[in-house]
Amino acid sequence: MSKYHERRTIAKTSFLSTFFDETADGKKKLSMRAKRWIVIISIHLLFFLSFAIDIQILEGTLSGSRFLGFHLIDVFATLEVYLATYHMPINMVIGTVSIILVYLLIGGRTYCSWVCPYGLLSEIGEKLHNTLVDKKIIKERSFDNRVRYIFWAIFLILSFTSGYLVFELINVVGILSRFVAYGWSVALVWVLAVFLVEVFFARRAWCKYLCPIGTTYGFIGQISATKIEWNDNCDHCMVCHDVCFENQVLEITKSKYDKQREELGIKKEVVMSGDCTLCGRCVDVCHADALSYTFRLKSLV
Repeated sequence: MSKYHERRTIAKTSFLSTFFDETADGKKKLSMRAKRWIVIISIHLLFFLSFAIDIQILEGTLSGSRFLGFHLIDVFATLEVYLATYHMPINMVIGTVSIILVYLLIGGRTYCSWVCPYGLLSEIGEKLHNTLVDKKIIKERSFDNRVRYIFWAIFLILSFTSGYLVFELINVVGILSRFVAYGWSVALVWVLAVFLVEVFFARRAWCKYLCPIGTTYGFIGQISATKIEWNDNCDHCMVCHDVCFENQVLEITKSKYDKQREELGIKKEVVMSGDCTLCGRCVDVCHADALSYTFRLKSLV
């Protein structure tokens, strides 16, 4: 399905077709979704092989790992450990700083769309959810996405008051990451339960409303160097809003800002919100090529 001939909304597009894109002259290529899936699967294949056959490239899980011997620690996990134990080992400091520097360059919530294994399941659940809504089997439900900050604070407070990493008991990202590296666990039942909630109740509920890991990377994303850039080729068809599960970040694509932009001579803008996961779905569907990735430090490179 070509975005230059048809609007590639979720309802009109089959799931498999979203793994391919088409240029204006009709040439096929992998979509950003396909590239993301390849990256995520490759990362977790390295986790699996590093444990299974001891190749020692990417050892551990997403909560804490070593890449070619360099420590990498999830930022939210670090906050939990410090609040629970009042102590932060030097390796954890080094690993956390390394991760922060990486995501300051590539975009905070790229973790959610380019690294997190649950994101793949959630995208499948999203398609099933939207199909059920389209067939009027279930109702569309949405909530204020700022509830994520409440959950973020609750899990940190629980770590501080209990001395335990409470969130890790229900962390579907950690459960899946451990499953890939080390094998089956009864905790996968919880992952299935969350998936079913997303299918039958609320689209992308874990990522959009609850996960404090994504919220933490969202703070980094507000000042990160990599962003989605909008240009005035946009005809405000709003298909990008349809496919984006964090569509509040695409407010700049609305026509109500055109007069102000014209007065100020603005031809381009970047998505500043840390909620943007840089998944590229908006880029994949934009028939006017009005959305693209930009690296804000490119003038220094």
